[in-house]
Amino acid sequence: MSKRVVVMGLVALVAMVSLSRSWAAKHNTKVDIGDKAATWSDLPGTDGKTYGLSSFGDAKAVAVVFTCNNCPVAVAYEDRLIELAREYKDKNVAVVAINVNKTEDLEAMKARAEEKGFNFPYIFDASQESAKAYGATCTPHAFLLNKDRTIAYMGAIDDNMKASDVENHYLRAAIDAVLSDQAPETSETKQVGCSIKWK
Repeated sequence: MSKRVVVMGLVALVAMVSLSRSWAAKHNTKVDIGDKAATWSDLPGTDGKTYGLSSFGDAKAVAVVFTCNNCPVAVAYEDRLIELAREYKDKNVAVVAINVNKTEDLEAMKARAEEKGFNFPYIFDASQESAKAYGATCTPHAFLLNKDRTIAYMGAIDDNMKASDVENHYLRAAIDAVLSDQAPETSETKQVGCSIKWK
């Protein structure tokens, strides 16, 4: 077998692996459903505590939502996140919001959390590494982690910015499935919102 044939074969193999990985998820080029969720640690929250993924170690599921103060889409979902956290608290589901926008800061987040009465941790990641690790691109961008902390769902919270017009509650349905030890019927949707403001 000639060296040229061997080289061509290796190139084809690498291309196949790369393509299969990039095509695995429709709307995320960094992670896929079933991947182990990236961890984070020592991130400050608006409640004065610091958080890592391990802070929610006993939760049956963790809904991680990348969001912010100023995006109108993210703001439209604040009440829904509050309701989600309230409804699933007794089912041992954690809702966690992370803000990575370079244009915002923890003090403004504290004011927003107090104004809205957030009942979930609202965390600031100035490094933006958590969003990069999850492949988050916009606010809001939701990821549901199951009890093994693998990604069970990612994408939009639901299908309409206007709460009264929602027909498909993607994140809520995914939580219900995970709590029943089932795979969500819809495991990925296209995230919709304002682009994350990167450094």
